[in-house]
Amino acid sequence: MKDGVRLAVRLWLPEGADQRPVPAVIEYIPYGRMAERTAAAAPMLAPHRIAFVRPDIRGSGDSEGVLRGEYTKQQVDDGVTLVEWLARQPWCNGRVGIRGNSWGGFAALQIAAMRPAPLKAIMVHCASDNRYSDDAHYAGGVLLPENFEWGLLFQTITASPPDPAFVGKRWREMWTERLKALRPVITQWTQHQRYDSFWRQGSVQADYSRISCPVYAIDGQLDPYRNFLPRLLAGLKVPRKGLLGPWPHGFPYKAAPGPGLDWAVEEVRWWRQWLMGEETGMLREPMFRAYLNTRTPSEVWPSDVPGRWVSEDHWPPRTQPMTLFLNDKGLGTKAQPEMGTRRVHSQETLGQTQQSWFPANFPTDLPGDQSVDDRRSCVFDSDPLTEDLDILGNPTALLRLSSNQPVARIALRLNEVTPDGRSWNVSWVLLNLTHRDSHSEPSPLRPGHNYDLDVACYFTAHAFKKGNRIRLSISESLWPLAWPSPQSVELRLITGASKLTLPARAREERDQRPAIPMIPGLQVNSSPVASRPVAPPTVDGDGEITIDFSRLGVRRTASIREGEPNSCIWRGERRSAMKREGIDIEIVSSFRLASTSTHFQLTETLGVREGQVLIADHSWTSEIKRDLM
Repeated sequence: MKDGVRLAVRLWLPEGADQRPVPAVIEYIPYGRMAERTAAAAPMLAPHRIAFVRPDIRGSGDSEGVLRGEYTKQQVDDGVTLVEWLARQPWCNGRVGIRGNSWGGFAALQIAAMRPAPLKAIMVHCASDNRYSDDAHYAGGVLLPENFEWGLLFQTITASPPDPAFVGKRWREMWTERLKALRPVITQWTQHQRYDSFWRQGSVQADYSRISCPVYAIDGQLDPYRNFLPRLLAGLKVPRKGLLGPWPHGFPYKAAPGPGLDWAVEEVRWWRQWLMGEETGMLREPMFRAYLNTRTPSEVWPSDVPGRWVSEDHWPPRTQPMTLFLNDKGLGTKAQPEMGTRRVHSQETLGQTQQSWFPANFPTDLPGDQSVDDRRSCVFDSDPLTEDLDILGNPTALLRLSSNQPVARIALRLNEVTPDGRSWNVSWVLLNLTHRDSHSEPSPLRPGHNYDLDVACYFTAHAFKKGNRIRLSISESLWPLAWPSPQSVELRLITGASKLTLPARAREERDQRPAIPMIPGLQVNSSPVASRPVAPPTVDGDGEITIDFSRLGVRRTASIREGEPNSCIWRGERRSAMKREGIDIEIVSSFRLASTSTHFQLTETLGVREGQVLIADHSWTSEIKRDLM
C-alpha cells in the first residue's frame, strides 16, 4: 500500500496467463483464510480464463496493519491501490472487476465510486448503498439486535491473529499490534443513532454519479438489504442489471430456500462482456428480473418456493398503483365518507412471529404464521380477492396519525391471509416516527398533532392468490426485533384518511425465465435452532418473557415485561476458537444492553486466551444518551 503496509493476497491464475494475459476479479473482504468463501469463486472463474483475487483487508487475515472499523476511507483507498496494482501485473490484461456478497458488495460499490481507471465492472450481491438505513445497525431509525450480534463477530475478526504458516515468525508481532488497537466498536455504533458523517462514509447513495462502470446488482426476497436494488436501478446512469430471487442473504448458487441459479453461467458472461470485450448479449436482455413468489417461504419450508420469473426491460417497472383505503371495516377501494379513529398501543411482547431482521437460521428465522401478533395489532383486511394480484416494488402506506409521546415508532406487516385464517408475511417495515422526514435530522413528535406519513415497505415480488385476503397489520411494537420506545405509547390512526398502495403488475403468461439453469435449494438442517412460541406467554400483560437465540455464532437472550418498555434487556456472547498444532486461541466477546427512558446502558467485553493465559481482557461500560431513539 502507499504507506508501506502490505496486504496478503491469494491468486487463482488460469494456466498460461503469463503468455496470454487475463482479466482479474477481486473479492475484498476481512474474513481471512478460514472463511469458506475464500476460494468459492475460483472454480467458477479460473477455468474461463478469469483470474480470481482474494486479498485480506488491512488488519484482517494475513494482512499487516490494523482493522479500525467498517468501510473506512483507508480500506477504500487500499482497494483502489490494489485495483491499480493488479492492472500492472504481467499476467493481467489491464482490466479488473470486483464481485462480492455483503461486505464484499459494499466494498465493490465504494471502490467503484472512486473510479480507478482499470476497474471496468462490478457485481454486487446483498449489499447496500446506505450504511445507516440498510445495514445491520438501524432499520427506519430503530435500533436492531443485529447491531450487537454483528458487533460481536466484528470484534472476533479484529482480535484474530494472522496465520503463522503464511506470515512466519512475525505473526505474534502483527497480532500484538491488533490486540493493542482493540476498541469498543459496538459502543461507537450505538453512539451514532442518526445518519451522520460516520455513516455517510461509504454510503454511495449520496452521489450515484460517482460510479461510472457497469453494475450488476443481485439480492433475495428474504434479505433485508434488498431495497438497494430499486435505488441503484433508478439512480445509476451506467449500464446496469438487477435480479431478485427468493433466497436470503447469500449467493444464488447457495440458495436456501430455493430455487437457486447456476450462477457461474451468468457471472462468466458478465465478466466476458466487460473485461474481455466479448459480446455476450447481456445488454439485449431485460434490465431486471424477479422471482415472483406465489407462496411465502414460511408456508413451504423446506421445499423450494413456488413462483415464476418476471422481467422488466427498463426501470421503473411497468406497474400501476392499486390503492386500498384503511376504513373502519377494513381495506376498501373507496374511502369511507367520515373519518374514524383506531388506537394503537405499544405492547412490549408483540412481534414474536417475526423475530429476525436478518434471517440466518431456518426455519426459526422465517416469519411464521402472523395470526398471533395480528390479533393484538390494528388490522385491516380486504375482501377475498376475485382474481390473482401480482405486485412488484415497494408497497407503501400513507398514514394519518398522532402520538401521545414525543418518541414513538410504527411497524407495518403486509400479510396474505388464507381461507383457513393463517396469515403469511409478504413485506414489512419499521419506522422511528421522529425520523419521519429525515434520518439525518430527526425531530420529536408534537403530542396530539396529526401527521401524514409516507411509509414504504421492503421491496418485494409476490402474487396474492384469488380467494385470499390482503391484510395490513399495524403495531407500535415489534419485539424482540426492535428496541422498545422510551415510554409506553398510544397512537391514534385516522381511518378513511389513511391508505395502502400496492405496486400492481399486469399478469403475463409468457415465459420470462433467465437464461441461467435453475438448481434446487440447498438441503439444510430443517430443525429449528431456537423454538418460536406458538403464542406469546404474556398476552394478558403479566410477568416477564425471556427468549433464547443462537444466531451467527452468537448466543443471545432477550427479556422484557409487558407494559414496561425499559425492562428490556438484550444479552449476547460469541466464542471463537482456533486450534491446531502450535496454536490454541480462544476469543470471547459479549454485550449487555439495558435502558432508561433517557439513556442506553451498554457493556461490551472482549477476552483473548492463548492456552491458559489471558492475554487481552477488556470491559467497556457506557451510558449513551438516547437520541430520539
